[in-house]
Amino acid sequence: MPLYLRESDVEELLPPEDAVEAVEDCFKRLGSGEAENRPRYRIPLNEGMLNILGAADRELGVAGLKSYVALATGARFVVVLFAAGSPEVLALIEADRLGQMRTGGASAVAARHLAKPDATSLGIIGTGWQAESQLACIRAALPGIERVVAYSRNEERLDSFCKRFGAEAGEYNRDAAEQDIVVTATSSKDPVLRGEWLEPGALVCAMGANRIESRELDNAVIERAAFVCCDSKEQARIEAGDLVEPVERGVLDWLEVHELSEVVTGEVSGRAQDEDVVLFKSLGIAAEDLAVGKLVYDRARERGVGEEV
Repeated sequence: MPLYLRESDVEELLPPEDAVEAVEDCFKRLGSGEAENRPRYRIPLNEGMLNILGAADRELGVAGLKSYVALATGARFVVVLFAAGSPEVLALIEADRLGQMRTGGASAVAARHLAKPDATSLGIIGTGWQAESQLACIRAALPGIERVVAYSRNEERLDSFCKRFGAEAGEYNRDAAEQDIVVTATSSKDPVLRGEWLEPGALVCAMGANRIESRELDNAVIERAAFVCCDSKEQARIEAGDLVEPVERGVLDWLEVHELSEVVTGEVSGRAQDEDVVLFKSLGIAAEDLAVGKLVYDRARERGVGEEV
């Protein structure tokens, strides 16, 4: 019978360090062809959007989809996990926490492979729900991170974030942008990060904008980047305004954009020199949801967590 897992179950079963490892293994399978991903598509509703992402992972033995309805009043997420070798529904997983952790895991994998070797500082622009897992997962992947500088226009939220996670409050977004690793985790439609602020050797993990009309990065970030990658090039072409608009303006060419799976499998080297500025554009893909979803499902079965339906 299918297993129903609630947000509290996912919280219990998926710590940051395990999310990082599951997502890294996912990129290895994407690189080898053992996993396949399909981009998100969106169906308009009267007051919101239905979003659907799909993937199959032959090595894990699962296929499935993530679907969510996003309205002005909020959003609800679910992952449906199927067995790849039999007509069986394995699990229905509430997936807000799951999605948060896999997104943080993707940035952490990028940081592990693309940050300069002596990176010790992290800057985060945005202090909402997604920023929390970005910080937790990157810390898990890079224990050498000693300093975290956060910035938010919302002073109350910024103060709370810094107190809870041991971060320094930046007065301006530039303060966060001057660190070794820079994460943008905002809902802004307009750039919040300027290329002129970046220090030599910076890694930028841009994860907040996944709509074609939204950008977190100005063109100078793209111009300074010696290496650009994303989690899915196919998905980036239809929803990454941070890449699509620079391509249309001739600042970037799609031939210059790689996938993180190429870096993880060693197909491309990624960072060439310590002083290079490197960009990872994260969109959030179904293959990542499948990887962490299967991990949570297996643990739930082992520990007797969840409800059979």
